[in-house]
Amino acid sequence: MTISTDGSVSARPARRLRPVPAGRIDTASRDSELPAREVLELLPVAVYTIDAAGRITFFNEAAADLWGHRPTVGTSEWCGSWRLYWPDGRPMRHDECPMAVALKEGRPIRGAEAAAERPDGTRVPFLAYPTPLRDGSGALTGAVNTLIDITERKRSEEFEKRLASIVKSSDDAILSADLDGIICTWNPGAERLFGYVAEEVIGKPVTFYIPMDRHDEESDMLSRIRRGECVDPFETIRRRKDGSLVEVSLALSPLMNAEGTIIGVSKIARDITERRRAQEQQNLLVREMSHRVKNLFAITSGLVTLSARSARTPADMAEAVRERLGALARAHGLTRPGLLNGGEKPGQDTTLHALVQTIFAPYVDPDRVKGHGFFIITGPCLPIGGNAVTSIALVMHELATNAAKYGALSSPGGYIHIDWSVKKDELLLTWKEHGGPSLDGPAEHEGFGSSLVRRLVTGQFGGQLSYDWKPKGLIIRLSVPVERLTT
Repeated sequence: MTISTDGSVSARPARRLRPVPAGRIDTASRDSELPAREVLELLPVAVYTIDAAGRITFFNEAAADLWGHRPTVGTSEWCGSWRLYWPDGRPMRHDECPMAVALKEGRPIRGAEAAAERPDGTRVPFLAYPTPLRDGSGALTGAVNTLIDITERKRSEEFEKRLASIVKSSDDAILSADLDGIICTWNPGAERLFGYVAEEVIGKPVTFYIPMDRHDEESDMLSRIRRGECVDPFETIRRRKDGSLVEVSLALSPLMNAEGTIIGVSKIARDITERRRAQEQQNLLVREMSHRVKNLFAITSGLVTLSARSARTPADMAEAVRERLGALARAHGLTRPGLLNGGEKPGQDTTLHALVQTIFAPYVDPDRVKGHGFFIITGPCLPIGGNAVTSIALVMHELATNAAKYGALSSPGGYIHIDWSVKKDELLLTWKEHGGPSLDGPAEHEGFGSSLVRRLVTGQFGGQLSYDWKPKGLIIRLSVPVERLTT
């Protein structure tokens, strides 16, 4: 079989061609050449031919569709594309195209990539398969080229590249496993979250980093995946390489092959440690606000009663209540950790003396004998950094509140002695209550205020706290590293 430079196919050797109208092939031998032409026309891929000079002698409709126009047969050279481009987007001359190279070098080219630009500006990436044609003597008579439109393949490749880029750059841990639970892929996010690099885990059962008490959870999830179900995000626990546990939000979905058969599972795990902490902090603040509102009502009631004891006239009582409520508001301002204004900066530096005086100001009775007020302060000047002011104010506020409700400040003659010293870079503070009601011992259940004090002293400041419930009055001792207070 011979393919002529005019695009015809014959079982006989190529013969000299008669001139034919543009865009058509010689149909002199309809018994053999016309069916071949029809075959070329009906092919779903682009096919065209050129003569030995590089002039187009034939093209089928698929080629015209790919190019977006119809070149002039016998005039247009090398390729019917309006414009050509290299795979990297650089313009390509027509005499540089794969068809030109194949004819000039006398060799076939298989799968050379290029892009054709249509007159409307759209570009079609294609693979070219040009093959030189020779006559019976071996002389080049032209070439035939097949163009394969790879637009869809390119789109698929681009989609896969984007997907791979998303998976690679994601902060979430993204991994896949087969239906037996064997890990197949492991992205950098999984490396960061769990501490294992891909080479350490691929090929291992996914259960190796799942705590033993969670293995049944994994079996249940795989069963659901085999049924084609997606598993909505749920919270669980996984184990890192260093042995620590991490709370994650985990979502699972089936992986399918081209035939739609489920072949595995995709997992996305997100670290929710910070979210948990934020939720706990939010819950703590809400509870604190509720607790503080209740305390303010109780303290206000106590201040009214306290002021009434020494007031000689209603006007005196009103003045005393007004002053004490004002002092209480100032103390409350020190214990408000930015709740009303999220952009509020930490408070200014102050001293422990100033802080205690502000907190206790609402409980001071100005008519009591000088030196025998409701509280006595002894200790060196100790600066309190802006970051620690709020927490120390909270501690003192809670201790004063409890004393006002149940301790020394709830009795007319009661007072509190607060003494501190600094030894070996550590603040040692002693709180002693005098003249209050007799104590039988600690309460059966620790209230929120006491819990908050303990959490701040031991948790935030890394200190120690102890209570000594003496019948004559409560003694509280606390120690805190000075560096935690001054920064």
